[in-house]
Amino acid sequence: METLVNGLHHVTALAGEAQRNVDFYTHILGLRLVKKTINFDAPDVYHLYYGDETGSPGSILTFFPYGKNIHRGRKGAGQLTYTAFSVPSESLNYWINRLNEFNIAHTEPLQRFNETYLRFEDFDGMGIELVANDADQRPGWSNGFIPVEHAVKGFHTVTLNELRIDDTVKLLTESLGHTLVSEEAGRFRFQAGKGGSGNYVDVLHSPNDVRGQQGGGSVHHVAFSTDTDESQLVLQHQLLEAGYQVTPVQDRNYFHSIYFREPGGILFEVATNPPGFSVDEPVAELGKTLKLPEWYEPRRAKIEAALPKIEVK
Repeated sequence: METLVNGLHHVTALAGEAQRNVDFYTHILGLRLVKKTINFDAPDVYHLYYGDETGSPGSILTFFPYGKNIHRGRKGAGQLTYTAFSVPSESLNYWINRLNEFNIAHTEPLQRFNETYLRFEDFDGMGIELVANDADQRPGWSNGFIPVEHAVKGFHTVTLNELRIDDTVKLLTESLGHTLVSEEAGRFRFQAGKGGSGNYVDVLHSPNDVRGQQGGGSVHHVAFSTDTDESQLVLQHQLLEAGYQVTPVQDRNYFHSIYFREPGGILFEVATNPPGFSVDEPVAELGKTLKLPEWYEPRRAKIEAALPKIEVK
């Protein structure tokens, strides 16, 4: 059977002030700002992409920072509540100390599926986890502050909180090619392809949760990775045949996308791996200048004047 979904591609969330968002993810967590562009549907708002050195699929966390007046979201059912990154096992104490250095409240080390992890929130309340993991062979990227041997490697897992899980499980296993690999205390872990970090989706049965509410710190959507435009079209057809309302293909400059709602209400995307983030600037220069799609270039001066100034420290 052809593998159409490789694992996670990116997660996109809402944030408040852009500079605080940049500070948290580039300085404290040590991710690379790989693309500084705009929300194609709201050009007065940045779209900031963070990831590894090249912005590899499975490492990309993106934000729409709407400014300090955005209300804070609420975690709950029908929402992606925690995005987990992979770090080396021997680095967990390093990360505890680093979070303490910046006064970031965090849990003590927790256990799940024979894993040890930390849980905390960013400045807007977005749920983040660091999973100690020696099996992840992806190279970390050093920002000059964090030694490469302790660097975040990319995604490990995303957690979906669901009031009811049967239809979501059916979607993951029948349409998106995932396999159930673990179950524990109402948490069901699915993997795409051969599994491993960046390929896990945890579905958490939360029948007593309140409904999540979008706002600052909440996830807008999660994107799954597919290799080509052709494999994306196959998935689009299969999803339509299964009764999902799937959008036409959208050109996002760095990948092509289709969107649909899963049965619990979470917005899913399937994104192509090509063309990638170096399509409009070399890898060494990623994230340094504002990149616009060609149809917004005539408005560059007005767009730049409306956006807040940000810098990577």
